[in-house]
Amino acid sequence: MPLGKRIKQMVIGSPINPFNQQGMRHVSLVAFLAWVGLGADGLSSSCYGPEQAYLALGTHSYFALYIAIATAITVFVISLGYNQVIELFPSGGGGYKVASQLLGAPMGLISGSALIVDYVLTIAVSTASAMDAVFSILPTNFLHHKLIAEIGIIFILLLLNMRGVKESITLLLPIFLGFFILHVSLIIYGTVAHHEGLMLIVPTAMQDIQETKNAIAIMGWIPVLGLMFHAYSLGSGTYTGLEAVSNNVNRLREPRVSTGKWTMFYMAVSLSMTATGMILLFLLWKPAPVIGQTLNAVVFHDMLGDSPSGKFLLTLTLALEAGLLFVAANTGFLAGPSVLANMAIDGWMPNRFRHLSTRLVIQNGLFLFGIFAIGILWWCDGKLSVLVVLYSINVFITFSLSLFGMCVYWVKHRNESRWIWRLAFSFFAFCLTSTILCITLVTKFQSGGWLTVVITCGVIFICVLIKRHYNRFNKKLAQLDVMLKQPLVHPVTSIAIDHQQPTAVILVGKSTGVAMHTLLNVIRMFPRHFKNFVFISAGIVDVESFAGQASLEKMRSEVNENLQYFVDYCHQYGIAAEAYVHFGTDTVEELTNMAVEVGKKYPNSIFFSSKLIFEHDNIITRFLHNETPLTVQRNLHLEGKELVILPMKIY
Repeated sequence: MPLGKRIKQMVIGSPINPFNQQGMRHVSLVAFLAWVGLGADGLSSSCYGPEQAYLALGTHSYFALYIAIATAITVFVISLGYNQVIELFPSGGGGYKVASQLLGAPMGLISGSALIVDYVLTIAVSTASAMDAVFSILPTNFLHHKLIAEIGIIFILLLLNMRGVKESITLLLPIFLGFFILHVSLIIYGTVAHHEGLMLIVPTAMQDIQETKNAIAIMGWIPVLGLMFHAYSLGSGTYTGLEAVSNNVNRLREPRVSTGKWTMFYMAVSLSMTATGMILLFLLWKPAPVIGQTLNAVVFHDMLGDSPSGKFLLTLTLALEAGLLFVAANTGFLAGPSVLANMAIDGWMPNRFRHLSTRLVIQNGLFLFGIFAIGILWWCDGKLSVLVVLYSINVFITFSLSLFGMCVYWVKHRNESRWIWRLAFSFFAFCLTSTILCITLVTKFQSGGWLTVVITCGVIFICVLIKRHYNRFNKKLAQLDVMLKQPLVHPVTSIAIDHQQPTAVILVGKSTGVAMHTLLNVIRMFPRHFKNFVFISAGIVDVESFAGQASLEKMRSEVNENLQYFVDYCHQYGIAAEAYVHFGTDTVEELTNMAVEVGKKYPNSIFFSSKLIFEHDNIITRFLHNETPLTVQRNLHLEGKELVILPMKIY
């Protein structure tokens, strides 16, 4: 094995066979691991979401009790709403597929673009927040290394995900569990230790009703409600990440729907416990803000004291908070490329983003999210204060569109049982998420939210241009398939092959017309020279075909049927022919390996392929279309084989 391949396998691991059931089990997740891998985004928001909600109330801190109750209710409402999404879309896609299929392609584009930007920001925000926690316990002269450390962490997470989904989650599992167990324990301890205050929370809130009435009399209903909604929306970052399960149902262990629902349940329970628990601690201990420290750190310090054991627990707690934020950043790498791949299947994104690597991960998508997250961190110099204003808007666009899509679905399916209750629940959830979206957008727009809107609109515009190109291209390709596909009119009989005779080996892709163009041109250019025709094709396992064993078998059947057509076509004219096929995740590698094998069997062979030539060829068209023939030609030249590329112009 070449040195480069040995190093690659050592770093990211050996290839996984997508047709092996054990291989598919290797990359699929049980509910517990899915909770860890996909739930960290929401859980990490408890490091800053409850604090923002509590501080926004100012002197009216007694409202925090109602904010805590609303937080728990909202988490479970959104989770139950997304259970319906999991039932209807068990192959994954989540918010993007819901909006696309129930509200139309334009709404799907908006939802998908919002999710892409949100997951990039998830990586950037979580990494920056985590490094803020780490560097807050280091000497100040280390601060100028913070940006480099953030970029280094993203590279480490990228490498972990290149090895596979389960590997990245397994390594991060102790951090996730340590955070959850320690924080729940501290919440219980802080509540019990301050049980006198716990008994006074509700009576105090009741006593403050008169003060609330006075505030309403002075300020009016609108400012008071605005204060509560503002605080409620600032804590809404706690709910982000719930959509990650429905986006990645295809990664879950069978039965996927059941696994997805259990994962959502774990996420809802853990989110509500930590978020409402932290608000409860703020109410009981009434921590005063300290410059350079989070409110979480202040309240934990008040609870644990200055004893050696207390300082150790405080340091461990803050370290686990930083660690969980790293896991939350990893959620962006887990969920983001899946959205990108689903959009690529529908033509909104370049085809290369739907392809899997040898480890069955979406390699190109991982690189794209890593590069953009690093770019955003570099642009804002790693400052969390700048990143936060860009965050938490887009995910509620997807929430709102998904839940509105469910409302549309139940209106159209009124013949199903309990449709009225499901419609009412979906509409209630839609009202919650759309309210949070509007308030967040208004309050954060001037402070930087406008940039998120501009970036998302930019992504949408690029997707529209890509879709237009693919639509024109696919239309031309379909016309070529109809024009060039030849009918089988004579009885087909097998013809013996003499391996020593001149042989034309033709590379066959998905398009029948392109392969037929190659075959007819070879016959025209070399009349009666080639006695054998061999057709080789690579069946590529991408995100669409990897949705399940049935999808894999369907892809395998279609590839074999396409090859058999060309063999039968040659046989009906008395030409000896046969076909070979390999299945894998890399077109170039599979075709090269096959060509080498066929070249040994047919020593007098020449390889042929067609390359699509665009009238206005540029770097963009080359990026949107894989340059497979040129790459295979270069590889075969290194093997001493000849590949002739026939141009095929697309107008």
